[in-house]
Amino acid sequence: MNIKKVIKTISRLLLVEALLMLVPLLTAFLYKESSTEKMAFVWTILILLIINLPLQFIKVDSKKLFASEGFVIVTGTWTLMSFFGGLPLYLSGQFTSLIDSFFEVASGFTTTGASVLADVSVQSPSIIIWKAMQQFIGGMGVLVFALAVLPSVSKEDIHLMKAESPGPIFGKLLSRLKDSARILYTIYALLTSILIVALLLAGMPLFDAITHALETAGTGGFSIRNGSVAHYNSALIEMIIGLGMLAFSINFSLYHLFLIGKAKNFFDNEELKWFIGIVVSAILLITINISSDLGVLKALRHSFFTVSSTVSTTGFSSNDYTSWPLFSQIIIMALMFIGGMAGSTAGGLKVIRVSMASKYALMEVKKQRNPKRILKMRYDGKVVEDKYLRTLINYFSLYAIIFFVLLLSVSIDLQDFISAFSAVATTFNNVGPGLGQVGPASSFAMLSNFNKVLLSFAMIAGRLEIFPMIILFSPDTWKKV
Repeated sequence: MNIKKVIKTISRLLLVEALLMLVPLLTAFLYKESSTEKMAFVWTILILLIINLPLQFIKVDSKKLFASEGFVIVTGTWTLMSFFGGLPLYLSGQFTSLIDSFFEVASGFTTTGASVLADVSVQSPSIIIWKAMQQFIGGMGVLVFALAVLPSVSKEDIHLMKAESPGPIFGKLLSRLKDSARILYTIYALLTSILIVALLLAGMPLFDAITHALETAGTGGFSIRNGSVAHYNSALIEMIIGLGMLAFSINFSLYHLFLIGKAKNFFDNEELKWFIGIVVSAILLITINISSDLGVLKALRHSFFTVSSTVSTTGFSSNDYTSWPLFSQIIIMALMFIGGMAGSTAGGLKVIRVSMASKYALMEVKKQRNPKRILKMRYDGKVVEDKYLRTLINYFSLYAIIFFVLLLSVSIDLQDFISAFSAVATTFNNVGPGLGQVGPASSFAMLSNFNKVLLSFAMIAGRLEIFPMIILFSPDTWKKV
């Protein structure tokens, strides 16, 4: 383990966070907030500079970066950025404990959207814009952002991008890593800009349009209104945000293919077909189930928005779906696990894993019928190598074990199974609100400090897809090679 390289890289990325905090600080001056709220950001920026600037002078013996070190840097960066990012929330007095502020910012950077606040209206504009920025940066990835804006990028930094990339398979768009990161962020920023304009034309105020667009882009879902998107009581706004959530749940590499004239590759993508099939099926089933109470048109409106919000793991709400029939709630719970496509800003297991697992199970059934038959699983027209299938099985096994441990711990605070189960599902899958006591009309404030910290790490582990977090806490990682 190249400790010096790890420390220097993490400290460099924390300096990026200090620079990002200048935006909410400027917002505090623009909205003439109190000196306490302004100084909360000033003190945090100073702390980050005092701690991390001297670390830039560390002499690194070897500039080589291996995969395990990439995992440690990514996990360490996300954890420390969540802690330091929470300091302004605590120092401003809007959050009463460091643990609550850590939970809130971990939820922001991981684009989970779970909150400990029962009343979101108490937040100042500077805190609101800071949380929106966290979701926007965290959606595409903290390190992808850094690779796009920092002047020097080495070929070894691919280990950082791999460790942070959502999905089982990583692929560069171009041979140069920096160019890939910039293309991703250009597409990301362009789609976000279109969303801001659309929300403004739909009648949403400028500040609300900017924050909701950033949160939709990152599929985070921290709304600035207590009623979430339902506050605006606008079918048009719900339609725009709903379509936006689905758009940001699609693999950004496919958008790149579309833009360079390879539209056929875009529409032929197998994961995209599965994603569309899952979304359409869920909308139709929920609409049929709730139409007797709401009417067909209203049922279609709310089912479309809720499915878009859940499958994209955004967490916005237009209706209290906890009052819907159990059938619809089970579909919503299933969508929490599935999530969006790999290479998107959405969380969850990812459609590619769920679809691969389904095809693999079907293949095993065929093998049982005819043991001598040799079968190879194909995905997107290509044979899937055994190493990817082993990784898939290992991931699901680790996921199930960690999920059970988290459920066991959370069950101490939440006594009913639905609340405890959905609390773990919604945080570990980076969704946001769950069901029962942690539904869209509630918060995570009732949890003990221990479980808040545990779920904070669960959110980070879920966003980084488990392995980086396990490697960070593995004793073998820290042995000298």
